[in-house]
Amino acid sequence: MRNRNGSQRRGLAIGCGGTVGMAWIVAALASVHDVLGWDPREADVMIGTSAGAEALTMLGSGIGVDELVDMQRGKSANPILTAHMRSEPGRFPPLPRPRLGAPARAARELLSRPGNGHALLTAGSGLLPQGGGDPTWLQRLAERLNPGRDWVPHPATWLVAMDNATGERVPFGAPSAPDANLGAALRASWAVPGWFPAVSIAGREYIDGGAASTASVDLLIPADLDEVVVLAPMASTGRVPATGAGHFLERQLRNRMSEKLDREIALLRSRGVKVLRLDATVEDLAVMGPNFMDGRRRLDTFEHSLASTRRRVEQGEFA
Repeated sequence: MRNRNGSQRRGLAIGCGGTVGMAWIVAALASVHDVLGWDPREADVMIGTSAGAEALTMLGSGIGVDELVDMQRGKSANPILTAHMRSEPGRFPPLPRPRLGAPARAARELLSRPGNGHALLTAGSGLLPQGGGDPTWLQRLAERLNPGRDWVPHPATWLVAMDNATGERVPFGAPSAPDANLGAALRASWAVPGWFPAVSIAGREYIDGGAASTASVDLLIPADLDEVVVLAPMASTGRVPATGAGHFLERQLRNRMSEKLDREIALLRSRGVKVLRLDATVEDLAVMGPNFMDGRRRLDTFEHSLASTRRRVEQGEFA
């Protein structure tokens, strides 16, 4: 696709977020599209994690922002998108499998980085049991949008998963990554620890890239971009305190993801890359609730975030 941002090379990074976060992501994409006058499908490089990988699978396959908006509102004329929305996972994980995900990796991470908050989060993913969820809804999306193809048409769409044995982040679709077909890469990026099973690719087991980083924007450094738009529903600017017992675990997770995103964006900026960051505000979180898989909050989150993310884009700038 042709870059319509003049001579500037612009990237797009979309982070994890589950069912509710996906609604926020689509709202943020609509705001970026309308306020910047920019079609996200024209990004020179797109990198996505978990729900972000799901969004990029659609964008990279040619699905436009207006179609994603209609999908969230239940008005899509595209039967693939309609079926996909009807197949979203439930609010709670099914019974897990009777073994831990990666206890050896967890032990190494705890011993090597004992004071690192995000390392504790990554290590914790290895102590959760293998998820028992069925990810075929993601496989169907990938296959139905791209019949007869191994990847999306967009030439630089990267879907991030984490090697479950080493903790290494792998952006499938990038030149340095192992070969993977789209369905496997999407399932791997969405393999939430304790919810969905790890995915085997080229003899390695992979889980949700969000276990290592909410958006992995630093993996864009080799792409030699001038600007990056970052959409991160599982991060917030500054620490967000818990307002009740139900929010405690979500805020612990969010604050650690936010701190790592801060560091990654600082790395980009230190190399002269301008960044426009959109993340979830306190007001957004009041609508989203503590369970990022709670589909009952999806439509309210979407409609609220259409206005809140638009204000953020109108008030913000690349810096």
